[in-house]
Amino acid sequence: MADIYGIIEKARKTGKVEKGTNEVTKAIERGTAKLVVYASDVEPKEVVMHIPLLCKEKNIPCHEVDSKQKLGIAVGIHVAASSVAVINAGDAEKDISALKK
Repeated sequence: MADIYGIIEKARKTGKVEKGTNEVTKAIERGTAKLVVYASDVEPKEVVMHIPLLCKEKNIPCHEVDSKQKLGIAVGIHVAASSVAVINAGDAEKDISALKK
């Protein structure tokens, strides 16, 4: 399986990503998100609990990763990121397609 953190990093460098639960939620609701990733170590869990449900509703691929710290690094910020949405995949297009299978 492709490395989710690597895909986020590639999409950040060559496309467009949104970070933070509010931005991610908006991207899902607008249907602009191509891939959504959220961290399993977010406290309280309620912060990201709605994300998988919204993604399912909108038919957007959604993946859980183990670390908000690593997610923050992948998305190019110096703080933890609870969730990230890929808006424009850039060079990560093939990787995201591979994830869906």
